[in-house]
Amino acid sequence: MPERLYLGIDVGTSSARAGLFDAGGRRRGMGVCPFALWRPAEDFVQQSSDGIWDACGEAVRGALREAGAGPEDVVGIGFDATCSLVALDAEDRPVSVSPDGDDAQNVIVWMDHRALDQTARINATEHEVLRYVGGTMSPEMEPPKLLWLKENRPEAWARAARFLDLPDFLSYRATGIDARSLCTTVCKWTYVGAEGRWDASFFEQVGLSDLAAEGFARIGTDVRPMGERIGGLTPAAASELGLRPGVPVAVSIIDAHAGGLGLLGALEGDLDDAALERRLALIGGTSSCHMAVSREPRFIDGIWGPYWSAMVPGMWLTEGGQSATGALIDHVIESHARYAELSAEATREGTTVYALLNARLEALAASERFEAALTRELHVMPDFHGNRSPRADPTLRGMISGLKLTGSVDALALLYLATVQAVAHGTRHIVETMNREGYAIDTVIACGGDTKNPLFVREHADVGGLTVVLPREPEAVLLGAAILGAAASGDVADLRAAMGSMSAAASTVSPASGEVRAYHDAKHRVFHRMFDDQLAYRALMTIS
Repeated sequence: MPERLYLGIDVGTSSARAGLFDAGGRRRGMGVCPFALWRPAEDFVQQSSDGIWDACGEAVRGALREAGAGPEDVVGIGFDATCSLVALDAEDRPVSVSPDGDDAQNVIVWMDHRALDQTARINATEHEVLRYVGGTMSPEMEPPKLLWLKENRPEAWARAARFLDLPDFLSYRATGIDARSLCTTVCKWTYVGAEGRWDASFFEQVGLSDLAAEGFARIGTDVRPMGERIGGLTPAAASELGLRPGVPVAVSIIDAHAGGLGLLGALEGDLDDAALERRLALIGGTSSCHMAVSREPRFIDGIWGPYWSAMVPGMWLTEGGQSATGALIDHVIESHARYAELSAEATREGTTVYALLNARLEALAASERFEAALTRELHVMPDFHGNRSPRADPTLRGMISGLKLTGSVDALALLYLATVQAVAHGTRHIVETMNREGYAIDTVIACGGDTKNPLFVREHADVGGLTVVLPREPEAVLLGAAILGAAASGDVADLRAAMGSMSAAASTVSPASGEVRAYHDAKHRVFHRMFDDQLAYRALMTIS
């Protein structure tokens, strides 16, 4: 008799992953397939929707092989992806978003910052809908990208029949039904979810009036809640994914928000509204997202949202984030003069560069009262790719104070520790900002590549004074996508029921107190002072 397995398909920045889960949320198999990324100019990052879809098929086949399962075992499918912009023509063929006009490159990736000027002009309107994105739109959202295309690629703008968020492209490719997610449209497109409408005056004011004049046909007129069944897998999509036709497909979700679904139900006890308001889902990868939900809308400057029903149905989502976390840590390590040597050593010893650096820090800490104190005179401002929240300023830049005239491995280890701490101070800043506006967050449930590093987890607990919980399923984003699939299958009552039945905790890290806490309080004051200093430097360099 066939099993009942739920398939989650997650499209990240550089690869597609597929995971098969049973009704208890236990992963039975996983497959991964990379895809191409193009950077034709500074701040430009592009992908191919066809290449991404092909990678999804390879990943699904890999998951089936690892699980020892057949297509008949899959009874529900959920998709999540980065909030990247996909352009298609009337025949669903790719439309180029690239300066060189290559149609294969039809995706503007979430991290693309080409639209900084358009973003500034949109923010200058101070339109009412901007209240729902923390008062300031990010270049990582879709309206600035759309405006850039209209102004810089008018032929592509005219030819495009559909602009889709990448998660919605995947569900459209799977079913042939152009239904948009309440998650994607509310969080990245300014759809007014609580009222079920687009605000035409916003699009008219920012220079996108043709979208409103068309009745929003190109950006979506059928907006549905996540996890609702869109339809069945088409025969063509089933063949491409290695599955059977007709499998229920769920309304999609953004990748970080899928992580929230996979994380917030991990603690024992009821998933009631009050309990959820004390929890933060941290999804750490190339960037980090910080997801919290509340019963009432909370408007917080510099924090995205509030978004109605964009993650947990019936609750308002508040979303903080850091534009570069894993990417920043990798950059600091890989750009150092001793990286090649350290990488070769890690290969010889069958370990990772991070494990070697962690071991080196442990040895260096023998002369300190606690390891974090190694960075007493070394400080990092982590905004190398701008600040997503709560300062919401993409023009901010990274800073390092306390460098010595040395290029040793020990110097790299200290800089690595200071960078991890800086990322943790960014999270503390976000949580403190949320808590001042009515949240009572004291627990972080974390997943993602960064959280596989014990140093990253410990510093987040100690810096923020927060309990950090790691889930039983480390691939919580994949689990969140599978939870959508379970809901679409009809096997569970709703998304919240699936969250409770398919998630569980594995371990807990409690924050340090005493002198460690006092040290990080002082370090946090430096964190804020570095921001003030950067603004002061800018003022000094303002030359008329």
